[in-house]
Amino acid sequence: MPPRSTPTARQQRLGAELRRLREQSGTTVQQAAALLGVDRTRIPNIESGRIGISAERVRTLAFNYDCPDTALVDVLAAMAGERDKGWWERHRGVLPPGLLDICELEHHCVALHTAVTTHIPGLLQTEEHARAVFGTAHPPLPEADLQARLALRMNRRRIFTRERPPSYEAVVHEAALRMQFGGPKVARAQLEHILAESERDRTTIRVIPFTAGGFPGAGQSFTYAAAEMSRLDTVQLDSSHGSMLLDSHMQLSRYRGLLERLRTLSLSVTASRDAVRAIARDL
Repeated sequence: MPPRSTPTARQQRLGAELRRLREQSGTTVQQAAALLGVDRTRIPNIESGRIGISAERVRTLAFNYDCPDTALVDVLAAMAGERDKGWWERHRGVLPPGLLDICELEHHCVALHTAVTTHIPGLLQTEEHARAVFGTAHPPLPEADLQARLALRMNRRRIFTRERPPSYEAVVHEAALRMQFGGPKVARAQLEHILAESERDRTTIRVIPFTAGGFPGAGQSFTYAAAEMSRLDTVQLDSSHGSMLLDSHMQLSRYRGLLERLRTLSLSVTASRDAVRAIARDL
């Protein structure tokens, strides 16, 4: 089977974790290849996610790397054994891979924590609001591309209705709530939707008011996706140039601290709902 031309973020993450284990053990690429009985060029391809690996071979490598974390090995083996393609794959070749990586990340997480300042979180957007947001793109999106992005965004909400939905926390700045994408009617319906979603089990919405003043990370939107093991957590950053995924220990620690700081600046859950209602009444 030829190498993958565009491995998914999850496939790359599996490979990166195997590389970390190999390097921590002091095992060379040549030695790792010998353990599997393959050509040495296959190991870099596995570690970049360009070539798949079986669960059995993950365990073989982990054993020979003297990895003491059996829980980690179990999770990595399970990742290697994944064969089903997610619903988002039908958009591959149509939409940027970074958008599909977000769907994959959300699908596999156990908890999501997002912080935004100028946009409503994608998972909380109504279809009309999302359409208005996509309509502001410059240069304008072709209609087919706009429709594909809209379908992707609406389908991402499937995670809330699956058998074991992740917990979800959104810390939203008041500025984002006052943006009137699509006009007052669309904006009011969007705020009412947020209020309805805030009543969902395992969903928490907090508002940072203007009166909170300055705060760290102002202007940056990010999502912290918690995995079954904290070592496999991921931070997803939004930017005008696309999505970026971070997973180093120091980066994860930084964004966990940032989330905690933003929580301290936000209103209580009850006061946050009151704030959203008050803004909706003003429209």
